Amino acid sequence: MLQLGAKITLTITDLADNGSGVGRYTDFVVFVPNTVPGDQLLVQIDRMKRSWAQGKVIEIISPSPDRVRPHCIVADKCGGCQWQFAAYSYQLQGKQNQVYQALVRLGKFPASEISSRIQPILGASQAFRYRNKVTYPIASDREGRIKVGYYQANSHKLINLNQCPVQDQRLDPLLQAVKQDLIRSGWSVYNEVTHRGNLRHLGFRIGRHSGEVLVTIVSQSWQLQGIDQIAKGWLALPGVVGVVLNRNDAPNNVIFGEDSRCVAGRDYVVEYFTGLTFHLTADTFFQIYTEQAELLVELLLDNLDLQSTETIVDAYCGVGTFTLPLAQYSRKCYGIEIQPQAITQAQNNARLNNLTDRVEFITGKVEEILPNLGIKPDILILDPPRKGCEPEVIAFIAQSEIDRVVYISCNPATLARDLQLLCKDNKYKIQTIQPIDFFPQTAHVETMVILVRS
Repeated sequence: MLQLGAKITLTITDLADNGSGVGRYTDFVVFVPNTVPGDQLLVQIDRMKRSWAQGKVIEIISPSPDRVRPHCIVADKCGGCQWQFAAYSYQLQGKQNQVYQALVRLGKFPASEISSRIQPILGASQAFRYRNKVTYPIASDREGRIKVGYYQANSHKLINLNQCPVQDQRLDPLLQAVKQDLIRSGWSVYNEVTHRGNLRHLGFRIGRHSGEVLVTIVSQSWQLQGIDQIAKGWLALPGVVGVVLNRNDAPNNVIFGEDSRCVAGRDYVVEYFTGLTFHLTADTFFQIYTEQAELLVELLLDNLDLQSTETIVDAYCGVGTFTLPLAQYSRKCYGIEIQPQAITQAQNNARLNNLTDRVEFITGKVEEILPNLGIKPDILILDPPRKGCEPEVIAFIAQSEIDRVVYISCNPATLARDLQLLCKDNKYKIQTIQPIDFFPQTAHVETMVILVRS
């Protein structure tokens, strides 16, 4: 019988959706972080449940042929990445299988149907140095010294970082310089237990094609003595065009508060995306991997074969990431987004690209706006958050007569759930499934699915 603290020999045979390796010992599934299928290990059990356990590596008896040396010296501690120990070619295999298994096991689609529809995953040409946005928690050690980094997996222990191999390399020297100024500033650090102190997060956003950088400080209050002068100094750092102070006084783990003010320079970066100009603010949602998102737009255009006569609705449109590129080749695009700030930015981005006559952006919940638009789109784009679409959205689509639906998902499980509902009673059929790697070195995967009405 497996017990807490037991040391066992284990062979890793699979990867879990959370990035941990998976092995079997008697009747237990055992999850082990930072492992790769093919690893033979000595593992100590540190967590027990009724039918599964979790362990930590004590010794690598025989490494997997797909095991590689991580680029990061704290890869075994930091919770930012899960798969730096796996060769990139194997990461792609794991993500392809993750999408396939979700659709077959959770979506209940026939294996033969999914096998015939799913395309080989599109990997990234650059598996490191790709993130265009990072947000680091700020903490202090027992001596009161400021630390900036990521939390260790499944903990609130912060791993102090001076560089990160998955963020754009131009951000590394900025992280070091800004961190030193935070240490010298005398500003207090927010305490999650007492809810006292100010500094909560440090953020960077970079335009991959423009090189412009926005620095963001998230604080519990506006009262950071001398921030105006310090922020002006940051404008002298390479690429920095603005510094923003965001106030978040809520006692929760949400990163950004609702109020921001620009303390130096401007409150946005310019980014060039699919040949268009975008303004992106600190809290704007924009795909983390710019080049892979551009590839996704190319795939959309290739598959949709737009004739400039189509009406398109882009649900969950954000700042117009997909709306605006598609608007160039369609008759009219409508974007729906619940965040007013994102809609304001989307409208501004439309003006920047002379597309205001081709787009209309609407603020509100998709489940409330979509059924009441009063139009029948030729194409519906769905790009919901990880939780997937609201039941009302799925119900509306199922009874509608929309010819083509494109579902873009960052969560195979909720994708499978929603596709199962959309394809119920053969109302829609899957035309193609295209996994794309937007998140190298992590267990996350993006998927584009095109549905046609039966």
